[in-house]
Amino acid sequence: MIRTLIFVGITTTILNLFGCSGRTKKDDGKFSKETQEQPNMNIQEFKENWGLTAIPTELEKLIYFQNNISSPEFYAQGFAVTIDDKLGLKSWGEESSFLDKLFPFAQANGTGSFYAIWNDGTTKPINEMPIVVFGDEGGTHIVAKNILQLLHLITFDTEISVDLEQAYFYKSEDYEESRDLNKFLKWLQENYGLNQTLNPSEIITSAQEKHKEQFDKWFEQYYKVE
Repeated sequence: MIRTLIFVGITTTILNLFGCSGRTKKDDGKFSKETQEQPNMNIQEFKENWGLTAIPTELEKLIYFQNNISSPEFYAQGFAVTIDDKLGLKSWGEESSFLDKLFPFAQANGTGSFYAIWNDGTTKPINEMPIVVFGDEGGTHIVAKNILQLLHLITFDTEISVDLEQAYFYKSEDYEESRDLNKFLKWLQENYGLNQTLNPSEIITSAQEKHKEQFDKWFEQYYKVE
């Protein structure tokens, strides 16, 4: 018995020296993310960053959910509401007529893509304006008719892929559900009566049929793919 305990102790020490433990790599990743400090977003700062006294109710509720019920990237893979100063947007165009029509508000994936509301020049309220994704490797695409459609879209729970030709979602064989996905689905159902989408391409196609032509024409005034 004593020999067994000594052997276990020595083995544990050796494993620790080589950076190993009883947790797998998968568990280590979750442990580090769950325990790291996640500062809450200041909603007043978010409004001031946009230059508005009020923001869409859907967005304000989502920020509350992210601050108090979940955390950034824990309820939908790669997604997080952020305070964006349009620095990334300026790489696409610096004219005020371009920047003033776009309101970046969320990280779209872990590699630098982001979502923005596009003011299409109509009189509709901001919560009904279309959503555009700006890809970190190029490509800008309409992905949702409005904020609520985007929330429905991200229930698919994978990071969006963006290239010059299209924006799309897919699930690989090693897909793992986000930690707080069920909390997000419950919140979305209770607040908006929406269930998880199993076909995100339908949402994107529907939005593009309505807004793509108009957006592409407007966007080409400021940025053209060489």
